[in-house]
Amino acid sequence: MGEFRLVRLGEQIRGEISKMLLSGQIKDPRVSSFLCINRVDVSADLGYAKVYVSSFMQDKSVEKGVKGLQSAEGYIRRELARNLNMRNTPQIQFVLDQSIAYGVAMSKKIDDVTKDMKNEEVESVDLC
Repeated sequence: MGEFRLVRLGEQIRGEISKMLLSGQIKDPRVSSFLCINRVDVSADLGYAKVYVSSFMQDKSVEKGVKGLQSAEGYIRRELARNLNMRNTPQIQFVLDQSIAYGVAMSKKIDDVTKDMKNEEVESVDLC
């Protein structure tokens, strides 16, 4: 199967799950509308899909949300099959994605380093 088709299907799945989260269709109390579906990787045989979930909430809340999504996997698969007109819907595995938090932490570190460098330049100019 073509790579472009897998990417497109992943984006469609991501969009449908995001709609379910925002509309509150998933009734599990652990699942919050603040969860964000970053990306979906679909296997070449369309048998499995790995859904990466993140949020700016506390880590424990996000972990509970991922567990809630995993327990609602059957409902989500049924809705995907109905909305996307898929004959075979992939099994879904929800994974906690910490790339956003990692990116924010790296950005802060870079800002701290550049501030320190600017302070050292100002001090060296004052000494001359």
